[in-house]
Amino acid sequence: MGIWQKEIITILLLFFVVLIVGGMTGLFLPLLLLLTLFILIRHIYQIIRFEKWISMGGRGKYPKTTGVWEEIYYHVYRIKKNEKKRKKKLGKMIDQFRQSTEALPDAAVVLGAHDEIEWANKAAREVLGLKQSDKGQRIPNLIRFPEFIHYLKSRNYSEAVILPSPVDSRITLAVRIVTYGAGLRLLLAQDVTQLKKMERMRKDFVANVSHELRTPLTVLKGYLETLQDMDDRKSPLLTNSFQQMQGQTERMQHLVDDLLLLTRLETQQRQAQCINVPALLSQICKEGDTLENASNRRIELTLETDVHILGEEHELRSAFTNLLGNALKYSPEDSVVKVRWYQAIDDIVLDVEDQGEGIAAADIPRVTERFYRSEVKRNKKVSGTGLGLAIVKHVLMRHDARLNIVSELGKGSCFSCHFPIKRVCS
Repeated sequence: MGIWQKEIITILLLFFVVLIVGGMTGLFLPLLLLLTLFILIRHIYQIIRFEKWISMGGRGKYPKTTGVWEEIYYHVYRIKKNEKKRKKKLGKMIDQFRQSTEALPDAAVVLGAHDEIEWANKAAREVLGLKQSDKGQRIPNLIRFPEFIHYLKSRNYSEAVILPSPVDSRITLAVRIVTYGAGLRLLLAQDVTQLKKMERMRKDFVANVSHELRTPLTVLKGYLETLQDMDDRKSPLLTNSFQQMQGQTERMQHLVDDLLLLTRLETQQRQAQCINVPALLSQICKEGDTLENASNRRIELTLETDVHILGEEHELRSAFTNLLGNALKYSPEDSVVKVRWYQAIDDIVLDVEDQGEGIAAADIPRVTERFYRSEVKRNKKVSGTGLGLAIVKHVLMRHDARLNIVSELGKGSCFSCHFPIKRVCS
């Protein structure tokens, strides 16, 4: 039998006794009133004891009592005991988390909804100059680099921001923010000094080697042209050797030029001016048709807008020429390449669409890597340096634009350059 059933039966028995005694003595109503007062006073007393016990945190053993109140005390006591176990377990987990994050080589800072510091590990205190007393302080007040403050306010944390350490300017940090929970964010700062140093060394090496190769290439090309002029065409082997040497020399020259262009894109400061893109595209397409067979015009240019954009003309010319050159090179000689300049809802778009061999889905993410060329069986060998799309990617990055590739094997490709509206100029 349940405790509530016992309590109800007890009250009913007391009421029955009052009914019998009251019937015998004629004092039923006074006795019923006394019984009601007794039950009421008893429960008020138990409520006062319960409230006193709870106000003290429910510590220790609960007060001794009987009936339903004993059951209530027992349930609350068991809940408090289980809660204490959970808190203890959670405390151990938090301690383990803090110990593990303290051992992390990267700086980690927990930020609140208003950019205030909730917690920071040892590495954050070392490379960001934070102190334990900085808890509750807004991090923009402690890390005052404009790039970081702009990154924090932008709420666009898809990429990391590179900045020097506030403690030591010789240390370069890659700072990234990860959102989680209700308005909480985790700031991670990784020391990328060595990576940046190696990247600078690579750029300097490529630039120096490419620059140094130009002089011997120019000499070789000059002597080769002289030898070709002296060739009397009597020896097919010699004539063929000269032609192959000239082709490889020109290929090497293009490779060096592309490497130097990539180096300039990575190192030179941006010098934006308002570019008449429709006029630039018209000129590029006209030059492309001139290089092709005059009787077979392959380029179809559609200008749906006369929008101009802020940029660097030489860089844009290089990117657009590479896209158009690839489309012409990797599609049949009797096919049409469509070039379209138009304004979409959120951006300005250049589409270069061909009817060529297409690109496999697995190769699309990699075609903009340097020297990467997809393995496709072709009827004829297509020459190239493998740097064209890498140049396109770097040019678009310098213009806050992105490259979107849609392709299917055997059905052609469409390369789309998306320029942000903020780039539009008069």
